[in-house]
Order: sequence, then structure tokens, then C-alpha cells
Amino acid sequence: MKAILNGTVIAEAPRDELISIEGNWYFPPSSVNQGLLEKSPTPYRCPWKGDCQYFNVSDGSSSLQDRAWSYPNPIPSSLVKVGKDYSNYVAFWKEVEVLD
Repeated sequence: MKAILNGTVIAEAPRDELISIEGNWYFPPSSVNQGLLEKSPTPYRCPWKGDCQYFNVSDGSSSLQDRAWSYPNPIPSSLVKVGKDYSNYVAFWKEVEVLD
């Protein structure tokens, strides 16, 4: 699967390496082009997953605010609920298309 912004591949991994949580595909950290992500100061805390880290996503020429996120230190009970350790996995939304 791929996460693409304006034709630029932001992340790519086989489907069986991704984790689906609440309708969002989370890519393993090693599959993400970290050079196209910039940490955002936007705060968010999910009641069951914990503190979220948002990222601005770049296609190399433009940047979109808060179009990716991850959970660096998820609440331990959420790992049980999801059934896998999704620490630092990255999900995308809005203009960043996730394609099979």
C-alpha cells in the first residue's frame, strides 16, 4: 500500500505490515519517508490510545499541516485492544491518499 501526496510517495509497505485502527491505515515507521514529515506542535490526546504526535506532510514543494499522526507511547491497554504494537506507526488523512 502507498500513502501519496500530489504524486509523491510518502510511505509504502505491503498491506500485511500495516495496522488498521478505526478505519485508518497505520504504516510502519520504517516504510515512511521521514524527510517528508515535520513534527507539528498541535496537541491531541485520544482517550484510549494516548498522546498523539501530528506531522505536517510535504510533497517536496508544498507542506500541509497535520495530515499525518502517530502514537509514540500508546496507552498499554490500547495495544491489547488493537492486538499489535503500533507505537510510532504513521496514519494519513485528507489530501494524502492511501491506495492499495
